[in-house]
Amino acid sequence: MNIAMFTDAYYPRINGVSTSVHYYASELVKLGHKVCIVCLDYSKKENDEIFRDEELNDKELNYEVFRIPSAYLFASKEDRAARPDKFPAMKNAMKKFSPDVIHINSEWMVAYFGVIYAVHKKVPVIYTFHTLWEDYLQNYIPFLPKPWMKKAGKSLQKYYLKHADTIIAPTKEIVSIIKKYKIKKPIDIIPTGISDFRKHYTEENIAETSEHLYNQFPQLKGKDILLFVGRIVKEKNLTFLLDVLETIRKTNPNTALLLIGGGPYEEQLKKTVSKKKCDDSVIFYGYANFDETICFYKIAKVFVFPSKTETQGLVTTEAMLAGLPVVAIGSLGTIDIMQGNNGGFMVKDDVAEFSQKVKLLLENEAVYKTKSEEAVKWALRMEISTLTSKLLSCYEKAIQIKELKQQKKNSK
Repeated sequence: MNIAMFTDAYYPRINGVSTSVHYYASELVKLGHKVCIVCLDYSKKENDEIFRDEELNDKELNYEVFRIPSAYLFASKEDRAARPDKFPAMKNAMKKFSPDVIHINSEWMVAYFGVIYAVHKKVPVIYTFHTLWEDYLQNYIPFLPKPWMKKAGKSLQKYYLKHADTIIAPTKEIVSIIKKYKIKKPIDIIPTGISDFRKHYTEENIAETSEHLYNQFPQLKGKDILLFVGRIVKEKNLTFLLDVLETIRKTNPNTALLLIGGGPYEEQLKKTVSKKKCDDSVIFYGYANFDETICFYKIAKVFVFPSKTETQGLVTTEAMLAGLPVVAIGSLGTIDIMQGNNGGFMVKDDVAEFSQKVKLLLENEAVYKTKSEEAVKWALRMEISTLTSKLLSCYEKAIQIKELKQQKKNSK
């Protein structure tokens, strides 16, 4: 099968969508399928200025990558929009690739290109509902009224839902949202899978990463590290973690918070850290490559995740696979990943309860050991090799639906 995956988020831009697309594309090729990822192109200057050591060499991947030149997007320095005049180039690339299905993984210009091409060429469309834009859009355009942004986000999402032959939702909660939108299309629940990266661990690379971290931030040495991995954006609810850290340090002063990632909210969050006078215990590392990140999961003591709008929670699964216990607010994707207190503790949006569970893990070795072992077993349920067969079934279903539609149309 020839599979074209369209996404506005792809490396060097790192988030749950780009990682999901990469994992699934790699696994599909291993199973004998051809994959072409259609995504944005960034200049070398943008890569160097915005991202940290995250550029993949497209030529070394086992799938094709077609990049569309992009233009600056005022709402976020990390994001770009595909140039509309480059549609013909994309069309020519797809003519050569000849996709059997088009898998839409985002909602902006690259995704729009994919839908327009699919409609014109009558190619089946699969759409994955990765991001809840009715809640997220306000954070990108804060100067417009929230009700407007909520409505705009919902309209944006519904456009792609309506044009899909089949829909993929990462969680049951997203399925319920789709149904509230009154979309009557086949929906499959397929979480974002992860590859089993444990073979990459060696004592040497963990030691090297530790040495690099402590040389750069000597105040972390000897501390119990609470780790957050993800974009530094307002919707991640990161000020909540500052309150949690403040509470924990009253009885556990040897605790620090390490933030891996970057984003438009970083400067504002740093100002809040300074106001709280906790600069020495809150570390902004910036972007880290994959090999560094998985070592951080081993160096840290507890993974802390306060987001209430996460549809996938990929980093939570990664932390668990590394044996790092999790404390997270039980909302959307986190609910489906942890399904209660599996691999850690899923708590309410409450600083006191969150802090209490973190302290329990820091202070009780028996509880920590149990949760660490539990986390690995639970995360293995999300292995990409298991989930890819479900994705292929969804593609086959979309092809059948498209063929039936065409047959009905031809018979009229």
